[in-house]
Amino acid sequence: MARTKADTTPSPQLGLELTQTVAVVQRLCGVDEAGRGPLAGPVYAAAVVLNPDRQIRGLADSKILTADKREVLFERICERALGWHIASASVAEIDSLNILHASMLAMQRAVAGLAASGVIPDLVQVDGNRCPQVPYPVEAIVKGDAKIRAISAASILAKVARDRELHALHGEYPQYGFDKHVGYPTPQHLAALEQFGATPHHRRSFAPVRVVLERDALPF
Repeated sequence: MARTKADTTPSPQLGLELTQTVAVVQRLCGVDEAGRGPLAGPVYAAAVVLNPDRQIRGLADSKILTADKREVLFERICERALGWHIASASVAEIDSLNILHASMLAMQRAVAGLAASGVIPDLVQVDGNRCPQVPYPVEAIVKGDAKIRAISAASILAKVARDRELHALHGEYPQYGFDKHVGYPTPQHLAALEQFGATPHHRRSFAPVRVVLERDALPF
């Protein structure tokens, strides 16, 4: 049965407990998602098992890294990790399930894809305070993307993969500025949404998008 643990407040005992847990694990799988907050685009997740014999310097929470640094680390992770998989949940799934459950679904797919490649984890550690349902022991680690190297690696893969998709979307809808805000509700994005309406890639269940759709559905 999967084991769930929420790391809420750092303490010496908790750190020792995690160290002991990881010490007996051969294949620690880090999992993280990217894209819960944006108004547009899928939510992405990645699962990574690092190779202890091929170290990667500079791993950190993807949010504190520059875009250029993330790109460099993305390639290194893909090259040096024992295994990795990137998955997503679509805008339609986000609107149908809600963003939390869609994020869990993307994480499940990431872990399943990793296992399908032949890399079976002994332990899955997930950033945050909730765990996806996976057929392996699983722990939720609050701020795990800053504490656990495998989770940091997963955060980088998920973030870069999602940003690449939104940059590609910019080519189709340049007026929205997806290359700048990658779907997040910045003033630029909200102004474009107000002016041009919603695209098929916008999350209809998110309030700013829903308001615009309701406005545009009103008869003149």
